Amino acid sequence: MSDGRYDAVVLGGGHHATIIAPYLAQAGISVLVLERTAHLGGGACSSEGPAPGFTMNHCSHWTRFYGHPAYRDFGLYDEGLRYVFPDENEGMIFDDGSSLIGFSASRVVDATTGRQERSDSNIEKTAQQISRFSTRDADTYMELVDAYEQHWKAAFRRHRFSTPPPWGTPDALEELLATPGSRIEPVHQFMTVRQLAQDFFESPELQILFMRAATTSTGCFPDDVPGLQGLIHCLPLTLSFEPAAIAVGGSQAITDALVSAGRKRGVEYVTSSEVDRIIVEGNRATGVELVDGTRIEAGLVVSDLGLGQNVLRLLRDVELDGRLRRRIANVNYDRGQLLWANIALHEPPRFIAERDNPGVGSQPRLYWGSKDLDYLHLRYQPEIFVKGFAERPYILCSVDSLWDTTRAPDGMHIVGVEEFSAPRRRFSDGEWRAIKDRFTDNLLRKWASYAPNMTTDNVIATRVYAPADIERERLNLVQGGYSAGSSIASQVGRFRPVPELTGYRLPLENLYDCSANLHSGPGIGRGSSYNCFQEIARTLRLDGAVVAA
Repeated sequence: MSDGRYDAVVLGGGHHATIIAPYLAQAGISVLVLERTAHLGGGACSSEGPAPGFTMNHCSHWTRFYGHPAYRDFGLYDEGLRYVFPDENEGMIFDDGSSLIGFSASRVVDATTGRQERSDSNIEKTAQQISRFSTRDADTYMELVDAYEQHWKAAFRRHRFSTPPPWGTPDALEELLATPGSRIEPVHQFMTVRQLAQDFFESPELQILFMRAATTSTGCFPDDVPGLQGLIHCLPLTLSFEPAAIAVGGSQAITDALVSAGRKRGVEYVTSSEVDRIIVEGNRATGVELVDGTRIEAGLVVSDLGLGQNVLRLLRDVELDGRLRRRIANVNYDRGQLLWANIALHEPPRFIAERDNPGVGSQPRLYWGSKDLDYLHLRYQPEIFVKGFAERPYILCSVDSLWDTTRAPDGMHIVGVEEFSAPRRRFSDGEWRAIKDRFTDNLLRKWASYAPNMTTDNVIATRVYAPADIERERLNLVQGGYSAGSSIASQVGRFRPVPELTGYRLPLENLYDCSANLHSGPGIGRGSSYNCFQEIARTLRLDGAVVAA
């Protein structure tokens, strides 16, 4: 491209860039988005595979973007984003044949807005499922549903879609500590995942489900401290409080709808254009220079790249506080690494547990693994870091084609698989290739003990992404982890990723960061880009700014 000038330039065309760009354009400013690769959307992407006629997701699968303000603000339903909302939600099958089905405590009753209503019948069915293991846990579930609806849900939304207040001023989740009936206590801020599981539940089944679901939701392992953000994010997912949701056509549908909304508002998107540095004049960011020498002037520079890329690479020639650089270099990225698989099948898994608990195999979010608390607590993570994956896996899977028939040819199916792995640096590229092969063999061997038809004869094709693949394709996913910076208690909320830079402002005027490296963290539909726009709108007094989620 040629030199030019825009009111705002957005660095990176990832998921949060596709959110903030139409907000900026809707406020009346010209916007250019620059993406290093040939594809927009970052982790919210899909493509054909692992065999012709199938659609696989690359880095994100279980999305609920219908709950993001952008879904309503840009009319994404009318832009083609469709969700299927099964009543079945999150469940688990154990190696002794027992199982749990979770049903959505609320249903989406208006797909155009995402409006929900409570489902008493589903709540009762989930309570009955839990009572198969523990009547006390079933009672706890009913109490937590009420606490969620009365206190947690609104607080979590305010927390997600607002800039964290300074230390000393309680944020929306910390306010729950003083709220009667919230069921949230001060000690919960400091408990490990294992301690939280044992504090809320008595049955090993619910404890195991919570601990493994916490790794999915936060990247945290049993001895990590997830903080209030992790707890109040994970418990509702574990207990199926929020509706299950499957994006028709895969996660790419989210990106396509957002980009369509952006183009209608005048956003320009340029792919295969890598930024080499941020141009600085005095103490102001005034534009960017690409690797090919092209210079783009801008009154506002917004980055969808993490602080490491922004401060340590793009601002490499700018003199900044040495302690700040050290803290950014010290951000922990060693949680949330994935072995991410897409498997094309002739027929869906036929789980033995269906005989005792019909319907468990079609859960949109289905875990399976060993009923062994000590193994999950003491050996699961060490095996992952030493071998690349655990020999006794705790798999999260979803046969999306049961609900979205566009994802596979007629009569065939595709299943998404998530299991956790070690940081990329732990092994060489050649070792990662071997790990993927061993993981696939071990996965199918273990899976067949739960679902006997999961043999190589049923498998049409597989595609496994390891941390080396994930980081190579998406530089923001440092060490191949989805979390863009571990979501441990010291790196969430007002501390994410470092206390000095939690307000979406980088240490120069006119320079902002909207990435998942900032609050409210990783995942499709989080609030960092929305919150970043609010900060920009307040500073520049932009017209048409949305001030509340």
